[in-house]
Amino acid sequence: MSEYINSALFGWYPYVCLTVFALGSLIRFDREQYTWKTGSSQLLRKRQLFWGSNLFHVGILVIFGGHFVGLLTPVWVFDALGISHTFKQLLAMTVGGIAGVACFIGIGLLAHRRLFDPRIRKTSSFSDIAILLLLWAQLTLGLSSIFVSAHNLDGHEMVKLMSWAQGIVTAQPSAAAQLADVHWIFKTHILLGLTIFLVFPFTRLVHVWSAPIWYLGRTGYQVVRTRRRLRPGVARRPLPRPAGE
Repeated sequence: MSEYINSALFGWYPYVCLTVFALGSLIRFDREQYTWKTGSSQLLRKRQLFWGSNLFHVGILVIFGGHFVGLLTPVWVFDALGISHTFKQLLAMTVGGIAGVACFIGIGLLAHRRLFDPRIRKTSSFSDIAILLLLWAQLTLGLSSIFVSAHNLDGHEMVKLMSWAQGIVTAQPSAAAQLADVHWIFKTHILLGLTIFLVFPFTRLVHVWSAPIWYLGRTGYQVVRTRRRLRPGVARRPLPRPAGE
């Protein structure tokens, strides 16, 4: 029974999540383009938004890049480069820990701002709040896994995670067996991460697909301008007519 559950959660569930992630994003872009945005509340608590947003985005990009390279790079590549499993694990713990703390602080600021400012809370949807809490829980699990990894510096646990991820990508039927005896905190971290992919198309996270390559060098957020008030007695200038009218 436990083998069946392990196979269902780590052998089949990943493909369900990734299929919904890909097809759901395409369908939403095709049918609901007016919802393809993050929404903006930058006029409220701008300083808290600045620090929270930048810490969160920088941290999450480093974490995502580290997971992508660390999990999907074949083990033989690290062996060929002379990088030991212990060194790779220590590097992941250090860089991931720093990025995770920055991201955790950032999402804490964003969550506090969204939950405890009455005006922002009133304009927030259920999915806005839910995805923040999901990401917060995922970061908590990720940071907690560092303490578990510190007791197993030989890197064998990490190799199992790499073998599972690469097995899923290459559609290996035995991929789920790699996680049969790993620590529960890694299993929970993986399941919650897959669930975030599952709900991705139904949240504001879809704006990730539209992020330009100069995203980190941006000077501002979504442009929001207040309506200019005219002085009493000043007539509004009429809009120019299109040619041909």
